[in-house]
Amino acid sequence: MRESDLPVLILAPAGRDAAVAGTILAEAQIRAEPCSSLADLVGRLDAAACAVVTEEALRAADRRDLAAWIAGQEPWSDFPFLLLTLRGTPPDPRLTESLGNVTLLERPFHPATLVTATRFAVRARRRQREAAAYLHERQQTAERQALLIRELHHRVKNTLATVQALLGASARSATSVDEFYHSFSARVISLAKTHNLLTDDYWQMASLQEMLENELGPYNDPDGRRIALDGPPVDLTADLAVPTGMAIHELTTNAAKHGALSVPEGRIAVRWQISAAETGRRLCLDWTERGGPPTREPTRKGFGSTLLQRVLTMQCGADIRFDFAPAGLHFRMEAPLVESRTVPHY
Repeated sequence: MRESDLPVLILAPAGRDAAVAGTILAEAQIRAEPCSSLADLVGRLDAAACAVVTEEALRAADRRDLAAWIAGQEPWSDFPFLLLTLRGTPPDPRLTESLGNVTLLERPFHPATLVTATRFAVRARRRQREAAAYLHERQQTAERQALLIRELHHRVKNTLATVQALLGASARSATSVDEFYHSFSARVISLAKTHNLLTDDYWQMASLQEMLENELGPYNDPDGRRIALDGPPVDLTADLAVPTGMAIHELTTNAAKHGALSVPEGRIAVRWQISAAETGRRLCLDWTERGGPPTREPTRKGFGSTLLQRVLTMQCGADIRFDFAPAGLHFRMEAPLVESRTVPHY
């Protein structure tokens, strides 16, 4: 709510002070609302711009709830009061001290005096709320930065462990220095592509569609018929996106060397959907190759199959299945989706 929409409260139960003050403020296009009692005023202070109160209304009432409300204000808040006193009578120091941010107006007063004092109080309250909003935004930014730093530390640690695993596995499976260089470089480049998607969202989420397009896009034909991608928009958290991106790279590399992408007529269809389960949503992904050389189950497990069978299962809690049918490889993965973000959206 804008400060200009917040009312000025008036507590003057005796005489004509409430009616006169309300009329003067209304003519100045200042929204004013009378209060029937001090309890009524206290209950409405949170949604008010300031309060005009007569001295006698406070002196004759139980002020404990008002004192508690004033003492319980947020650090940024110093609610403004306009205290109407009688001319020639010194104000009660107990009232001015308990109200804190108080402006004294002697009655009878000139209408312009009340309007000017009220506008000044409303402006001061608006400044307080603007300062509170600024401080809240700064606090949110600081908290978000702290989360980003923690997430960065976590991501760097995991990335270094992943690169170390890539290095060792690529070295063990390579038969020459050139083969090691090319396979290791390709895997690091694939890892970097996934991290580029993650850093676009503060290391939080990466689009599955974009991950697939990054790997399979270079193999598609101009008509887009060789590679078919079909599924709803879904973002993967970093801990699922990194191993999934590596798995997509290994599947693509295998298809280019031995499968559907090794011949011009080969086709790959990747379809995914989101299913609901008692433990939460799950990603169901199907990778199907057709038109390539006949496939058969390998006699030796390379790094790619080790990654798919171990990392996805152990790190992501995924269920995976291979079908080495003669018509082409069929790979299926089901993995739980994490719903919450570590770092909130900007």
